Formats: sequence, C-alpha cells, structure tokens
Amino acid sequence: MNQGRTIFSQVMDFLPQHKFRQCVNRYQGNYRVRSFTCLDQLTCMAFAQLAYRESLRDIECCLRAMQEKLYHMGIRGKVSRSTLGDANEKRDWRIYSDFAQVLIHELIVQSFYLQVTIKYVTVHLCKGRASHDIHYHL
Repeated sequence: MNQGRTIFSQVMDFLPQHKFRQCVNRYQGNYRVRSFTCLDQLTCMAFAQLAYRESLRDIECCLRAMQEKLYHMGIRGKVSRSTLGDANEKRDWRIYSDFAQVLIHELIVQSFYLQVTIKYVTVHLCKGRASHDIHYHL
C-alpha cells in the first residue's frame, strides 16, 4: 500500500545526510542560495542517474512531468534547466567528490561487516552440521 513515499525517496534515505551537510558546509555550498540547495541538486542528479537521463533538458522534462511528486521525492526547490545548469556550473565540485569518498568508505565498512557476518554464519552452520552428522553416524 502506498504510504506517500516514493521508492526513490526511500533509496535516498540511505544516504548519510549529516555527512553530506558536513561536505556542503566545508565548501560553503549553500552560501547565498535561496531555493535550490546542494541537497536538491544531489537529489536531482541522483534521479537523473537512476532514470538514465542524458541532458539537462531531459532531466527537466522528466521532473516537470512529475511536478506534484517532487516534494515527496525530496526535491524542495523549483527545477528548471537554467537552475540545474547554474548549480552544476557554480557549485564547488569538491562537495560531491568528498561525499562520494564518504559513500565509498561506508560501502567498504558495510561490505567488511557483511563478509564477517557471512563467515560467522558459515562457520556456525558448518559446526552445527558437523555435530548433526556425528549424531547420525554414531
């Protein structure tokens, strides 16, 4: 049942927004920004990447077709081609580079914990299976 949240919005919730805000503050990305924040830009560009949009015109057209759902997707500002173009041109690229490094680090940490968990479960299951086999062979 629809709870009012899009799948895209739920996927974006996995991003560590506190870390993103730290990156934005480090390079003063939202300095003198009125409506289209760095988070809005990240959300639009993530949507464009996931939806295989190839140009600013394509991104704008797709987002305008879903105008009533933008708020639920996490996009608070008005999206137009010129706004996206200006944001892509004027915002410091190091914000997104640093955030990409944060995401890569998170991925490495999570994959390490996943590997440890899989090894633990495998060893645990093998021990249980070995003791189970001993009972049957006796």
